[in-house]
Amino acid sequence: MKIAYLDCSSGISGDMFIGALVDAGVPLKHLEQELSKIPLKGYNLKKKNVKRCGIKSVKVDVELNGRIVDARKWNDVQRIIKSSKLDKDIKESGLVLFKELFNVEAKVHGKGAETTHLHELGAVDCIVDIFSVLIGLKYLGIEKIYSSPVNVGSGTVQTEHGMMPVPAPATLALLKKAEIYGTDTRYELTTPTGALLVSQLAEGFGEMPGMKVTGYGYGAGRMNLKSMPNVLRIVTGETGGKELNEEIYIVETNIDDMNPQFYHHVMKRLFKAGALDVFLTNVIMKKQRPGIKLTVLVNEDLLEKAMDIILKETTTIGVRFTKWGRVALRRESEEIMTEFGKVKFKRVFNDKDILRIYPEYDDCRKIAKKTGIPVHIVYETLKKYPEGKRKKR
Repeated sequence: MKIAYLDCSSGISGDMFIGALVDAGVPLKHLEQELSKIPLKGYNLKKKNVKRCGIKSVKVDVELNGRIVDARKWNDVQRIIKSSKLDKDIKESGLVLFKELFNVEAKVHGKGAETTHLHELGAVDCIVDIFSVLIGLKYLGIEKIYSSPVNVGSGTVQTEHGMMPVPAPATLALLKKAEIYGTDTRYELTTPTGALLVSQLAEGFGEMPGMKVTGYGYGAGRMNLKSMPNVLRIVTGETGGKELNEEIYIVETNIDDMNPQFYHHVMKRLFKAGALDVFLTNVIMKKQRPGIKLTVLVNEDLLEKAMDIILKETTTIGVRFTKWGRVALRRESEEIMTEFGKVKFKRVFNDKDILRIYPEYDDCRKIAKKTGIPVHIVYETLKKYPEGKRKKR
């Protein structure tokens, strides 16, 4: 799997992200060709090589030409994106990002999302920045993104509504699920567009994951700081077909006084909420009482929800949790036509080989119930169908 790691030790902005991608190998001409599919005029992309604290980096600016109506509402931006000729996946990603942006801006300013304008960001600037990043990531074949904690800077910043503390309210709201910190560098290092991109695209925040480095790039910010290079660094690499997830938490509790019939309900609620796994272990507790250890695996964004479900739905009075690293092979689902009709199969693979292909148990169970054939025979029969696909990728 090809991944990218963003080093946001000097913050992140839309133009820094574009510059880093261009420096990592995305041709500016390719960005311009793809951006021309958006019905948007009155701008140019300008690239120049600069140095930040002695580091050669790329500065990309969106230059606006002439008088442009730049304060667009959600319906305007949505119409522009939907009417573009961009690839479907890029369109969909762009719509998700802009919907989040408008929702956050509306919440910060106490308005409805439909009436909120992109005054502060500049609609043309913002559209070009966001879609340049999406186009660049696709060009490099990046499948997952990870990020360092984000440096937001400190001090104040001038906005349309007056002087605001750094990070600005919209920036802070967009970074709600990210790991951030401030320094004594009294500048706005992370902009709303940068905050949107890193918070929505990054799978997790922390140390650089293990990878075989295939490329890197430096995107310059607008300031030439003395204390640090004002650059966003992107590192691209291969993970050998393994998925990395730095945000796995193990939530556990020991219970010795609950009706065992209730565990089924608790487990269903946890899985429905998005738990990666839930399981029970027999344990011997204090005073040699037999008990159950309930273990739940979750991503960071579900940690509080999982603990809330456990505390409300069980008799425990406390839970414990720890953060674990995880490495997992990649998995994909596909449908194959069989003598029983279409059946879902799971593929497990690394970079070169499909290691395992097997039918989904739920489909096997439904077929067994419908036909009266024992489920183990259904399973063994279906296992033969994808044998021809167990080959080099």
